[in-house]
Amino acid sequence: MNIDRLLDYRQGASSIPPLDDWQPALSGDMDIRIDAQGGWWHEGVPFARASVARLLSTLLRHDAEGYCLVTPIERWRIQVDDRPLVAVEADFRDDAWWLTTQFDDIVRLDAEHSLTLSETPQGDHVPEIAVRFGLAARLHRHVYYQLADVAELRDERAGRQALSVYSAGHWHPIGYLEGHELDGLSPSEGS
Repeated sequence: MNIDRLLDYRQGASSIPPLDDWQPALSGDMDIRIDAQGGWWHEGVPFARASVARLLSTLLRHDAEGYCLVTPIERWRIQVDDRPLVAVEADFRDDAWWLTTQFDDIVRLDAEHSLTLSETPQGDHVPEIAVRFGLAARLHRHVYYQLADVAELRDERAGRQALSVYSAGHWHPIGYLEGHELDGLSPSEGS
């Protein structure tokens, strides 16, 4: 995968290419890692150019083999410590929360893109939101607290309570009350 050729090819392109249409065979593993805060590393060194991470993020999807960078002719697996994206902004408008990732993906919190709680590598259960092509974003700490500030405690099935936010006609959990402790109320460190 030639980064300079990709930069030239994608120069000025702001949309996500049709990754679901591209089905090349797995080319192998590439020494790229996305850390738990959404930082991109190559051969153990942080990316020097943010434009390269932004470009590669448009070519990222989650396949059965793992997280892969995909072009029409190549597919390279990379390492992702937790989730590849981080929701760094939250805005409420038109009766819905809109979350923006560090690479400017904008996702409406709704039935199709709901918050779910999943386990981090450290064993905490924290919210994530589906973004695109099997990719999900963790909530940055300040986004989490922004949502927690407007959340309500709601009764759910089997006597369980959820701290939830209302968006686009649906309630979305950011944590569950289990016994006397609230599970899921430890925000992602974020970047």
